[in-house]
Amino acid sequence: MSTCAEATTWRLPQRVRVSGGEVATGVWGEGPPVVLVHGTPAWSFLWRDVVAELAGHHTVHVWDMLGFGESIADPGVTPSIARQARTLAELVEHWGLDEPSLVGHDIGGGVVLRAHLLEAVPVRGLALVDAAVIGPWNTTFTEHMQRHAEVYRTMPEHVFGDIVAARLRTATHRPMSEDVAAGYLAPWAGAAGQGRWIDQVAAVSCEDTREVVARLDRITAPTLVLWGERDEWLAPSAGDRLAAAIPGARRETIEAAGHFLPEDAPRRTARALLRHLGPASAAGR
Repeated sequence: MSTCAEATTWRLPQRVRVSGGEVATGVWGEGPPVVLVHGTPAWSFLWRDVVAELAGHHTVHVWDMLGFGESIADPGVTPSIARQARTLAELVEHWGLDEPSLVGHDIGGGVVLRAHLLEAVPVRGLALVDAAVIGPWNTTFTEHMQRHAEVYRTMPEHVFGDIVAARLRTATHRPMSEDVAAGYLAPWAGAAGQGRWIDQVAAVSCEDTREVVARLDRITAPTLVLWGERDEWLAPSAGDRLAAAIPGARRETIEAAGHFLPEDAPRRTARALLRHLGPASAAGR
């Protein structure tokens, strides 16, 4: 199991063929199944320390979305939220999960909700962490990249690298160490990484969550909406609106934490998830 001290060694050991490409996956622990879904511009690396906490109580399934981390989208496949949701449904079937709990961060929140509400993945529970669901949720940085995608795509690698490195560092409230920052940046290095970054930016659209938002009142599974108090990418008020739109949803805030909540506060994030998803004995840990 990875820890922050071993940040540069994190990787997922298995590969699963899906309709849109090849997905890197990993499974840890024993107990009721939980699937963790990262957002953009992260990868499964975001969950490394949360996995360590959850695996004592749950079977934890982790994956890199298509075009992220070590997962590879097939030529011509757009790594949209809709495509990622279809991929999640395929993975749930591959893993043989009858009723997993789904946890989604950032656009991963849109992915898990779309998988449940539109791809008919049954769930035991839902947790939405700083989740991009109710639009508009694109940041001004992403919108600028979308408008000028070819400029960023053809930008000298070292200039592009400096831009995304500075951007990533604003995702947390606590400063990232050099090793941690390098871990987040590794999938985006070089010309290939630059192209993948622009591909996923171009694919991100509130259109893929519009159908989800229209169905939020149909959610019956216990739902937690968890947010970082100091999120500078998606304001905590977005979490308030999301929780209000889901019947019976519970809203929690973690203090002194930014958008990459599982990075800023992995133990507090894991404990909030354990309280929500069970077992009940975890609440007092």
